[in-house]
Amino acid sequence: MTAALHDDFPPSGEWTTDDLDRLPVDGRRHELLDGTLLMSRSPTRLHQSIAGRLMAALQESCPADLDVTQAVEVRLSRTRSFTPDVLVTELDAAARNPSHYRPHEVLLVVEIVSEGSRSVDRILKPALYAEADIPYFWRIETENGIVVHAHKLDPMKRVYVERARMTDGILLPEPWEMDIPLSRLTPRGR
Repeated sequence: MTAALHDDFPPSGEWTTDDLDRLPVDGRRHELLDGTLLMSRSPTRLHQSIAGRLMAALQESCPADLDVTQAVEVRLSRTRSFTPDVLVTELDAAARNPSHYRPHEVLLVVEIVSEGSRSVDRILKPALYAEADIPYFWRIETENGIVVHAHKLDPMKRVYVERARMTDGILLPEPWEMDIPLSRLTPRGR
């Protein structure tokens, strides 16, 4: 941890989003899980290249009332906060130029699974995003090529149901009609 954390961090009791706002920028991703601070190291080049390419591809086809961005925090509650790799939000919310979004402003979250985030990206985050009623969740696996798992929220059960597992291209009718070859997401040298 940085020197700035030694005086009054960690806070007594649980961490909150207010505490996140006071953390120094240190190149790590800071997230909250039920008042516990989670920190991960900087993403790899592969991870960031896929995220950037996906963001650009989604932006090309997304409806005018939506916005696509990368790595902006979604505050699920005062003690739960995650930073998806790519997210689609309402344009009105994006116009505020926020440092974080509320769940009702988010249409789609995308997590790219990294070596150190497998359980969090595959199990924990989908469960909590679904509990927060975010309509769509995608998980991108990179171990054996790029595989996109597209999920849609079952609002009655508040769980995600897998709608597609794609290895050639993102061909989906919702949240809007899209046809993105996975070759567009594959970084050079991969």
